[in-house]
Amino acid sequence: MDFNRTVLVTGGSGFIGSHLVCSLVDRHPDWRIINLDNLDYCCSPRSLESVEDRANYTFIRGDVCNSRLVNHIFNTENIDVIFHLAAKTHVERSFETPSSFQRVNIDGTRVLLGAAHQARHQPQRFIYVSTDEVYGASLDQVFDESSPVRPSNPYSATKAAAEYLVQSYWDKYKFPIIITRSNNIYGPRQYTEKVIPRFLTLLQRNKKCTIQGTLPKSRHFLFVDDAINAFLLVLEKGIVGEIYNMGTSCEIPIMQLARELVTMVKKVPDSEVQDWLEFVPDRPHVDLRYPITCEKLQQLGWRAEVSWAEGIRQTVKWYQVHPDFWSDASEDQEQIQSQLEKAE
Repeated sequence: MDFNRTVLVTGGSGFIGSHLVCSLVDRHPDWRIINLDNLDYCCSPRSLESVEDRANYTFIRGDVCNSRLVNHIFNTENIDVIFHLAAKTHVERSFETPSSFQRVNIDGTRVLLGAAHQARHQPQRFIYVSTDEVYGASLDQVFDESSPVRPSNPYSATKAAAEYLVQSYWDKYKFPIIITRSNNIYGPRQYTEKVIPRFLTLLQRNKKCTIQGTLPKSRHFLFVDDAINAFLLVLEKGIVGEIYNMGTSCEIPIMQLARELVTMVKKVPDSEVQDWLEFVPDRPHVDLRYPITCEKLQQLGWRAEVSWAEGIRQTVKWYQVHPDFWSDASEDQEQIQSQLEKAE
């Protein structure tokens, strides 16, 4: 079958990547979707069961840092679009093993950019998926795309460094890159180290939500369906060389999040919610909030359409229906259990 477009998604078996791959496969049967993923601990092949037998879907298990493999893909496939999502993303882990974050997030991006730029068939778009954390924290300033980049942990520092690499290919070669920076994306199938599935998994195991420190931390949460719609809009209408914030006005204090989830999962009266919360020592450095504005993306026609009430309802329901989804992850249960005690 001849396809009108070939799209390479790196990290397509991860949380956001799997939602993007499934959406692309379903919406565009005339496009070929190639997923390159090494199936790290936070990925599950089960996330792509709905599309694994589709004629327009191909899975390649491999490391984005493997230049021989990546060059082979670009030499043998006419890649038109790249969505580069493959990355290590857990802040706390980045303090423990910063070299692995540098390797995947920076070197992987370098390998991919080099192969894409040198390919005989020149891609139309290279979309790099970054994070609002590159701005660093703010109590009152709202960041737009021109705000200075001030990452405050090894994870966000590697994402910022990768952004500079991506931008350099636009500056030097006019290679058609676009960068997105998003708020915290949540929804079904997210691995249990992130705060919402972590709280849900603890509650399902009759354990308390562990909240780090006493400072009033909050996060802006964007439902995964809205994020995917933003990616697809940026692909079609985004201006090359530009950066787009993907944000939401839905800012939820972590304490409020825990209380809401306790109420939804345990169905206890307000007077008993506190019994399901446990305060644990804070990690050495944590950003309190990341406020961003996404007017630039909204000018392309995007709006976050899924309300917090609806998004968290869908998410809680999915984890209740699939309590064992992550139980056969590549790490054993003891390791998973220890991660659940740690914060996002």
